[in-house]
Amino acid sequence: MTATAHPGSPPRPLAVPPPRPRSAWDAWGTEPARLPAGAKAIMATLLPGKAHPVARRDRPVLTRSRLRDADLAALADVVDGDHVTRDDTVRTWHLGGKSTPDLLRRRLDEPQTAPDAVASPADHVEVAALLAACTRLGLAVVPFGGGTSVVGGVDPVAGAHRAVIALDLVRTAALLDLDETSLLATFGAGTTGPQAEELLRPHGLTLGHFPQSFEFASLGGYAATRSSGQASRGYGRFDDLVHGLRVATPGGDLHLGRAPASAAGPDLRQLFLGSEGALGVLTEVTVRIRPIPAATEYGAWSFPDFASGAAAFREATQRGIRPTVLRLSDETETRVNAVMGGHITRLRGCLAIATFEGATAGEAQAVRAALDGIFAAHGATSRGEDPARSWERGRFASPALRDTLMDSGILAETLETATTWAGLPALKSAVTTALVDALTRTGTKPIVLCHISHVYPAGASLYFTVVAALTADPLAQWEGAKDAASRAIMDAGGTITHHHAVGRDHRDHLEAEIGPLGVEILRAVKAVVDPAGIMNPGALLPADGLDSGT
Repeated sequence: MTATAHPGSPPRPLAVPPPRPRSAWDAWGTEPARLPAGAKAIMATLLPGKAHPVARRDRPVLTRSRLRDADLAALADVVDGDHVTRDDTVRTWHLGGKSTPDLLRRRLDEPQTAPDAVASPADHVEVAALLAACTRLGLAVVPFGGGTSVVGGVDPVAGAHRAVIALDLVRTAALLDLDETSLLATFGAGTTGPQAEELLRPHGLTLGHFPQSFEFASLGGYAATRSSGQASRGYGRFDDLVHGLRVATPGGDLHLGRAPASAAGPDLRQLFLGSEGALGVLTEVTVRIRPIPAATEYGAWSFPDFASGAAAFREATQRGIRPTVLRLSDETETRVNAVMGGHITRLRGCLAIATFEGATAGEAQAVRAALDGIFAAHGATSRGEDPARSWERGRFASPALRDTLMDSGILAETLETATTWAGLPALKSAVTTALVDALTRTGTKPIVLCHISHVYPAGASLYFTVVAALTADPLAQWEGAKDAASRAIMDAGGTITHHHAVGRDHRDHLEAEIGPLGVEILRAVKAVVDPAGIMNPGALLPADGLDSGT
């Protein structure tokens, strides 16, 4: 089954999904989250009269658009005039991402930096034409999917250019091609996770990529940030799922990935996976899909401590056992989650949860039995299915709690990294110490939680959640803590980002990870595909002119 009319033409969609919900401009999600039953107990320990709540604004004050009438007319010649605008309401939805600093800034009094216009091309051909027009006009372009970046990856930064356009890919959402024999599906890059699943479900198929941003993030965004997804042990990271990419760059078009494997030189797909719009716009993504599993099993265990749990995870992973989801919370996260759920005395040690999928119940149960045996040998006690089922029900809700906690003067933010199994204990200790020390110096001692959510034969990720009372200068409070944690990560040999991407927040640490020559290689590629430097200035790589205005 194919939807392509002929080479070079816009594909004819097989199916277009219904309109997608957009997360609130000043919060995560579409409506405020309710605090869990035990949240007051945690707040009481953090709020001994020191917290500084930051109230939400009814509407933002935006920076004025710098786009000239002639510019707008030129863009409207490329993208239908109804789909390019300087309207403040539309600009408000494109203020940037959803990190704590992003959301804090939107509660403060100063004008919000907004893109000078928003353009929504319909397909690859319109995207390419829009990039050509912006190059000619000297306008920066920031590709925009679901707007869920938490590392400054979609900030409307003009760099050395006189204005910046948010290029919203929402209109490209579509199932463009479905090859049920090869189990490949091609989507427009603006298709969200829920839309992709809805389009595949009638065919009995699934993509199976479920990051915490699933409800809003786009497939193009997954690829551009090397998203991992909570089911990475079973389905693989998103970069593992990408078969092909269609890319529009100011220097020309690329159509990458024609076979399941190739020895035709270095794999150019890898240049654009994780490129965050700094090299071009991912317009179409071809992904590996699979039949919807017929059976799902759940399991939960308590380990005496984090070290024994990590050792069990390592053995299971290196022996090739593949549950779909596999997560281990440390002692602090286990206790906090128990209190938040109103189960103050029920859970001790470190909680592990897993889900298991198969074509039959027997297949799923066999994987669970294999994991059970290894976990028991490392001192684990079974906790049945309820903790895993409870996690699955609420797995997309946690980010929205940040906003509700902020209303009460509580900072809640996350960061993540990864390293080898041998380096895991030292990395966990170093980052925890850095966060505690940095935040304590601001006058508020934090609670630092940690879990393993992605595992590999050679190592695992560490995902940290930080909870503290907000101070009178909350932006400086978190930025200092994040900087201390980032330095600790690099000193301990971890990666600066396992799945949140580089953006602008991690950019200055990239050279320490890939070396000066690595940065120059990326600069050389950018000089070829984006010679005028219009693509997402300052994301991934430093850009000239960032002090000239945003």
